[in-house]
Amino acid sequence: MDDAERKTRVGNRPDLSAYWMPFTANRQFKAEPRLLVEAHGCFYRTEDGREVIDATSGLWCVNAGHARPEIAAAVNRQLLTLDYAPSFQMGHPLAFETAETLAAMTPAGLDRIFFTNSGSESVDTALKIALAYHRARGEGQRTRLIGRERAYHGVGFGGISVGGLVNNRRTFLNLPGTDHLPHTHDLSRNAFCRGQPAHGVELADALERIVALHGDTIAAVIVEPVAGSAGVLPPPKGYLERLRAICDRHGLILIFDEVITGFGRLGAPFAGQYFGVTPDMMTMAKGLTNASVPMGAVAARREIHDALMQGPAAAIELFHGYTYSGHPVACAAALATLDIYRREDLFGRAARLAPVLEARIHALQVRRNVTDIRNLGLMAAVDLAPREGAPGARGYETFVRALAAGALVRATGDTIALSPPLVATEAIVDRVVEILGEAIDSVA
Repeated sequence: MDDAERKTRVGNRPDLSAYWMPFTANRQFKAEPRLLVEAHGCFYRTEDGREVIDATSGLWCVNAGHARPEIAAAVNRQLLTLDYAPSFQMGHPLAFETAETLAAMTPAGLDRIFFTNSGSESVDTALKIALAYHRARGEGQRTRLIGRERAYHGVGFGGISVGGLVNNRRTFLNLPGTDHLPHTHDLSRNAFCRGQPAHGVELADALERIVALHGDTIAAVIVEPVAGSAGVLPPPKGYLERLRAICDRHGLILIFDEVITGFGRLGAPFAGQYFGVTPDMMTMAKGLTNASVPMGAVAARREIHDALMQGPAAAIELFHGYTYSGHPVACAAALATLDIYRREDLFGRAARLAPVLEARIHALQVRRNVTDIRNLGLMAAVDLAPREGAPGARGYETFVRALAAGALVRATGDTIALSPPLVATEAIVDRVVEILGEAIDSVA
């Protein structure tokens, strides 16, 4: 450790140099670290003892609030009972129980569950299942995957390839045979929209043009029902319904990436149920365990699953999986989390709080440099005008000032996003929006 590294130590703070942080400006962060040391309910505690409202549910994931004793107790019991069991040619009861419980929550017909460890793994798994499904049906030429501009589908090679965030794609190899729908953010017609935009359903028709170009080589289309990481972009009215119809017409698998929207973010178990549109597969993670233990899953239509259940009974049907698929401790956390959602009616609570967030966030329209505001369920975003020659600087400074004032918000470029826990109160929403408004006004 050299002198520069030693300078990163402050009091009991660990050395910061060894940890290569994800999606972080490492040098900037380590020069002025922001460390969280405790969490409870809707609040974090910082290294210097300040209480901060978690207005982002961690990273869209701590839906039931932090430090839930029921989840901690379930994890502790499981660690002392069966801490790990292999999932290749072996099993344990909790994995099957978790799949059954989850299948009872998913949209009708999506009752075959494949476990992963993250949203990124869930996306790559769903894409691979789509390819395997078409091959099993004798349509092995269907290998193309269609995503959408401004989409985030994790950081696996499949996810970045169908994703539409340029910085996630530019440095890395992208899978061949991918194409992209246009994004749905139309500021000229839908600025300061409350809920789903009225304009833009026709953007789904781009899929017809892509089909005309590629013919019967397309395997699947993947979209976020509400684009989250790109800045909370709700779908135009009728858009998802039209995508569903086009996929049906051309035999395409429709995948909803519900890693963010799943588990109550819109006031329903999943966005598919909120919008009344059922995909063929659905990815999930984050809120599945309330982020207490990493876990993800893919829910597939029974027809997709059964198409692969052919040939000799002793043959492996899908050569795919992870060492930690259906991990016993993750399953224990998931079952405890799903029970909290049901017992406390957190999805209903989110639906009742959503109008409060909508009213409060749109009141920020009068603040300086605000160019757009969007919301749906317990998701909201405020766009700030980029500073000339320094895109993202205004958003970052607003994030830092809000944190100093007591609220953790999320900055993506010059967009500030909110996704409060489902257990938040009206008073918490009021305070977060108040802090955010003052932070916006304080940044030149």
